Amino acid sequence: MAKTIGILGGMGPLATADLFRKITLLTKADCDNAHIRVYIDSNAQIPDRTAAILSGGPDPLPQMQSALRNLERCGASCIVMPCNTAHWFLPALQAMTDVPFLSMPGVTAEACAQRFPGGTAAILATKGTLASGIYDMALRGQNVPFLKPDAGEQDVLMHLIYDVVKASRPLAPELETWRALLDGLRARGADYFILGCTELPIVSAALDVPGPFIDPTEMLARAAIRFCGYETV
Repeated sequence: MAKTIGILGGMGPLATADLFRKITLLTKADCDNAHIRVYIDSNAQIPDRTAAILSGGPDPLPQMQSALRNLERCGASCIVMPCNTAHWFLPALQAMTDVPFLSMPGVTAEACAQRFPGGTAAILATKGTLASGIYDMALRGQNVPFLKPDAGEQDVLMHLIYDVVKASRPLAPELETWRALLDGLRARGADYFILGCTELPIVSAALDVPGPFIDPTEMLARAAIRFCGYETV
């Protein structure tokens, strides 16, 4: 039986659409019927993961479990989450099911080691993701040097993620803000940037500032395609 992908999404909806688009574009296929079957539960009612980690906000696990059960019933062979911060909850979710989850930080760290051997990565992410240490652990596991944004840089990232992308506001006015953020991190020793929030590939694509970048959404899409036994382009 052909393997399928389940996307536990809605965190946020645009990031979910971005992952599905990348799965489609990166699958080597010469017709519609050559693509992978994908099930998507874009549950925008999942409470904010950063608030849950940092300030005791509502627990996202019940809504995430609800989406998980839907994907199980559909028959998903693997599950992917287009939200980096949500991976703090991955061990609890994996314990609820026999369907394997693919780890976004894990596949990203592997790509960093392969593409930029010896280079220093800057982790661009929400405060929740940075505080959780999920990228720290994954990168150390691959012996990848890294640095993290300081408090002011984290505020800029939260602004871009929450006040702009999640709020559906135009990105063009943020060009110089984005440029200054990257230049500051580069001056501190960053050789490349991990777009460690699924809203940030959207920022990077819209604002023409050189990286280089590692896009965890792309890495997750490629891993899911390979898991299903398909080739990538």
